[in-house]
Amino acid sequence: MMTPIGAAAQAVRAHLQIVRPADPAPIPLHFNPAEYQVSKANIFAEIPIPGLETPLIQYVRGDSEKLSLEALVDTSDTLADVRVTYVQKLRGLLSINAKEHAPPLVAFVWDRPVLTGVLENLAVTYVLFTPDGIPLRAKLTMSLREYRPAAAQAAQTQLQSPNVEKSFVVRRGDTLASISQALYRSPANWRELAAANGIIDPRRLRPGQVLTAPRLTQ
Repeated sequence: MMTPIGAAAQAVRAHLQIVRPADPAPIPLHFNPAEYQVSKANIFAEIPIPGLETPLIQYVRGDSEKLSLEALVDTSDTLADVRVTYVQKLRGLLSINAKEHAPPLVAFVWDRPVLTGVLENLAVTYVLFTPDGIPLRAKLTMSLREYRPAAAQAAQTQLQSPNVEKSFVVRRGDTLASISQALYRSPANWRELAAANGIIDPRRLRPGQVLTAPRLTQ
């Protein structure tokens, strides 16, 4: 006869899948989580300008996406040790893989792969035991941090947009030619920068100076 625990387990879809090194066997979570959270942040640097009340901020880089969830694993229908059936497999995702020399790359999959990355942390709370003290149920709190290869990010991200007007904060050592290279992918447009900002002597740039980078017409 099918127990309630066994029936719920048959309907489970949420699992972790080892992507690299590839392993076709999924690591189940037994029950679908009630919720999961995906967060993403950017990192900015503050640039203080003398005389201004609020510093300017300049984009530095994006931070990796993070997925956090709580799940429940249970072996009360079979009385097997939940540590052996579930927890040890998940704990193994924090260990260094001999082929990769790093923890394995893993995807959280439910209706589809939600996030691919590395298991950042795992907390286990045991809440149900046999009379002999063998744990049968555990609450899992875990988070995955996104991993995307640098080549894939570079191919997908358009960093330059010469047809859009923007501003640029001068840093120590910058020249109009280097700023033109950064903004337009060519140092030859430094004259447009000078003209747009009323710069007569291109050698006199001040750190913290805010330049208007004009849109270039094709």
